[in-house]
Amino acid sequence: MTTHTETHQPDTELTLRDSSQSPLSVHAVTLTLTKIDDTLIESRLTFQVTPELYQRIDTEALFNLKPELRGSLTAGEFQSESNIEITASLKPDLLTHLTPHLADVPTYLKTLSEQQPENPLLSTESWLALQVKQLQTGYRTFWDYLSPEAMTADSIDSDKVNDAIINFFKDWAEVNLQTMSSDAVSQALIEVTKGFEEWVDTTLSNINEESIAQAIESMGKAFEELAESSSSGISQNILSAIVNFFTEDDWPFAKIKGEPVLRMAFQGKNGKWTCYAKARTEQAQFVFYSICPVTVPENKRLAIAEFITRANSGTIIGNFEQDFSNGEIRYKTSIDVEGSTLTFPQIKQLVYTNVMMMDEYLPGIMSVIDGEVEAVDAIDQIESL
Repeated sequence: MTTHTETHQPDTELTLRDSSQSPLSVHAVTLTLTKIDDTLIESRLTFQVTPELYQRIDTEALFNLKPELRGSLTAGEFQSESNIEITASLKPDLLTHLTPHLADVPTYLKTLSEQQPENPLLSTESWLALQVKQLQTGYRTFWDYLSPEAMTADSIDSDKVNDAIINFFKDWAEVNLQTMSSDAVSQALIEVTKGFEEWVDTTLSNINEESIAQAIESMGKAFEELAESSSSGISQNILSAIVNFFTEDDWPFAKIKGEPVLRMAFQGKNGKWTCYAKARTEQAQFVFYSICPVTVPENKRLAIAEFITRANSGTIIGNFEQDFSNGEIRYKTSIDVEGSTLTFPQIKQLVYTNVMMMDEYLPGIMSVIDGEVEAVDAIDQIESL
């Protein structure tokens, strides 16, 4: 068997129709026909639309652009200044409509557009969008993962469809799980699986139930594996950002073995204490602690509780905490970086706000512990300066 591909450049306007026969004017750029021997196995049409028309295509899921079957944009959202290019493949069961006209398919489609607007070849439902592009950004759909041999007019190769499903969702997950919390992963799998099952019911009725079940099981395993690696990757990214900050900012530190935590010391105007910088794996968070150099005796813990409650009132970034079991006082600042990256300025703000707060309130803590003043008076003395 010999595979042969022909590429035409119509460079013409075509009028397509949606399911309600409402027209869509597109600019046909290329038409690619693929044959095995003398049998047409694929017809791809690449056309351009305005951003306004794409909004309609997007909203109405024309050209079978169902949300659950779209990949992720590669480089940001589409812009309103440039046309958007769509490549679509004709459904296999309609390829025979083109067979008598293989000598000049572009002219045939143009004639249909002008004279037979209700012809199924002009229906948006007859075409499967493969790729949607604009300048540097774009996305692929599930259909682009499906080889022409997988679906023909009279048969469906379940194994090839299954492979396409798995590969599509693995790529989808690799992008989307980077910006999702572990709690959201399970919900994403539910939504994607639901959309897949609905699509199979209406589109691929020739696939047996066992193949469908195997595909869904494979999707689930892929999501679980990618979710685990995503969480690990997020943690490593946060920890790397933390290490880079303290290295560039000339802080001596030590990493605690087996944990995503750094330990360092800080010398303030009013004392010296230990600090901890921690990357929280599951929550995609960075937390920084200043540990008060003095623990609170049991008989002073209620007084210190009042002190830190008053100190926390009105604070914007961070808060004091007291562990009643051992008398430890610490100041905590933190940030959630789910769906984003941890930057140098963010770390700097959290770290220096933290140590400045401990340094400012440390004399008051000491005076309350020593019994020199009441908590309310200690706070007044600090905040009146």
